[in-house]
Formats: sequence, C-alpha cells, structure tokens
Amino acid sequence: MRIAILSCFYPYRGGISQFGACMYLGLAEGNEVRAFNFSRQYPSVLFPGTTQFVSPEDDSTMVPSTRTLDSMNPFSWGATARKILQWEPDVVYICWWMSFFGPSMGRVAHYLRRRGVKVVGILHNVIPHEPHFWDKPLTKYFLSGCDGYVTLGEEGAVSLASLLGPEAGARSIRLFHPVYNQFGDRLPREKAERLLGLRPGCKNLLFFGLIRKYKGLDLLIEAFGKLPEDYQLIIAGEPYGDFTEYQDLIYESPGRDRIHSFIGYVPDVDVKNFFSAADLSVLPYRSATQSGVVAVSYNFDVPVVATDTGSLRYDVANRGTGLVADEATPEAIAETVRSCFDVPGRMEGFHKAIDNELKRLSWDNLCNLLLEFTGKL
Repeated sequence: MRIAILSCFYPYRGGISQFGACMYLGLAEGNEVRAFNFSRQYPSVLFPGTTQFVSPEDDSTMVPSTRTLDSMNPFSWGATARKILQWEPDVVYICWWMSFFGPSMGRVAHYLRRRGVKVVGILHNVIPHEPHFWDKPLTKYFLSGCDGYVTLGEEGAVSLASLLGPEAGARSIRLFHPVYNQFGDRLPREKAERLLGLRPGCKNLLFFGLIRKYKGLDLLIEAFGKLPEDYQLIIAGEPYGDFTEYQDLIYESPGRDRIHSFIGYVPDVDVKNFFSAADLSVLPYRSATQSGVVAVSYNFDVPVVATDTGSLRYDVANRGTGLVADEATPEAIAETVRSCFDVPGRMEGFHKAIDNELKRLSWDNLCNLLLEFTGKL
C-alpha cells in the first residue's frame, strides 16, 4: 500500500513530531510510505515556546519528509495537495491536534477527497485544551474533508461524536497512544539521581513535559507541600508563558528545598535521565484527551498518578498502572500519591501491569489496527 502522512516531522520538535516519526517507521514495514511536512508550522510571533525546532544536540528521530505546507500561505495549501496527489497514494493520514491548522489541513483534505483519495484524520485532540470560539467551525471544516477518523482516547471519541453526531460512529475508531521507546535504555537509578543532583533514598515524583495552565503544575506544587520530608519533586519541561507564577508557589512551599526544577525543553537524549530517577510520573491535568507522557512513563516502567480527565482514568486506573485522583485539587493529588506508597504491594502491582501494557501498546499493534480500519472505509 502507498501511504502518505501529512504531519509535522523533523526538524520540528515535540510530541506530534515524535508520534509522526514512529508512525512512519511502523507503517513503512510492508508498505511504501512518504511523509509530507510543514515548510512553516507556526509564525514565530505566535509560537509560545523558545523554538519550534530541534537543537543540534538533540537525538530526535529523523525520517525523510517533503517540507511543503505553510500554515500561513494559502498558495501552499493547494500545492501541497497536488504534490501528494501526484505521488498517487492509496490513503493519506493527516495528524490533527489544533484548530489553527483548520484552513490549511482542511483545504488539503477536501482537495484530495474530491479526487478520490481516501483521507483519514489521526485526531490527537479534537478540540484544544485551551478552547477558542473558532475551534468548532475550523475543526468541522477539517473533519468534513475526511473519510474516516482515528481518536487516541475516550475523550477524543466523545468530542468527535458531539461535533459530528451519529455519522461519526461508523467512520471512526478509538485506538490508543503507543509507548514511545526511542529514548534509550533506563539508567541505574543512582546514576540518574547523581546527574540531576537529587538526594538518594527519597520518593521521587516527576512532572514532565510542556508547562501550560491546563496541565496543573500549580496544583502539584501545592500538593507536594502536603507530603512528608522523604518526597522529592522533579519538574522538567518548557513553559508556554511566564514561569513566575510557579516559581512563586515553589518559593512559598514548605517543601521548596526538595523541589528540583529543570526549566526548558528536554532533548530526547536527556529524557531517560528524568524517568530513570522517578518513582511516579504525576499528571495533575485540569483537562486532557490522552497523554504522550503516559506513553513515555510506561516505556521506563514508571507508574502514573493522574487526575480524572479525558481518557486518563481508562489509560491508568483501569489498566492497573497507577492511580487516578477523583478531583483536580492539591488535597486529592497528595492523598493519591501517598496511597501509592502506603499500601503494601501496590507499587509492585503497578509494575506488573505496565509490563502487560508494553505488549499491548506497541506501534506494530497500532499500525495493524489502523490499516485494518482503513481497509474497511
């Protein structure tokens, strides 16, 4: 099968790029695959982080791609669709995660579908975590150009049904976020703690990834202040916005001397350092669909504590790989974290469940299910 993927790829950084690369490599086993990439993803003035691109020292997964789609240049939208059409694919997978791309990706999808090419949307988020009034119309425009839809969690499936109604059911499938395994082997815990300057012998909690309001880092910092002296908190990620609010909370926390902040984008080569030192990965999110951080955590055999939003209860508590706090409050998060360690045998059970999940959440499994679904459209 000839498969085209429209998404962001190297040299762009971040979870969507990582997902696209792994998907490309998985589908390339037994198929002819071509990646179509952005020539410009976001205008620099609109990008909230430091840079959209990988740094020279970053060991990111590189796949060959055609850089053609400029999100701000309408002339590139039709040109991109024509380039894809000239390659004569059997199916085009378009990764969707933000309504900002509705005009550009929607134009490509409609062009291809009208010319008989099967188009499938891979929906990381149906509606963004930080919504705007234009999200629904732009998302509907993109979705109306697709023959089928793949959601990566229960929340995405619910959002899709709310937008499209009953027609979404027959043309959609809910799959899963596979485990990221491109970050190298887990380090000995003692070595990781030395690299990060951590005190040995503590219960280490990790908050990893982009720091945005909906991800609830403020809730976790307040929750950490309610935990005993033998806990440490590791914060590793790039803030999208001002970090001052969080820094003030750290300064005011009774546990501030046990909070270790590594503020900035974490290159792929350094990811293992943080997860190798962690006992728990904590996701105190106010909202979510699914999470790539869960996938990275499982790769490094790190159980998860999350809040009850999106598909996190299904992905964590229902799978036995961690616990879910009933409320997104500092009190509930602190109580849930403590119960992971206080109940005898609980952590051991989490690790056994993660081992089972690693077999299920493989890229080979995802790609096989994706191709099977595509063949039925």
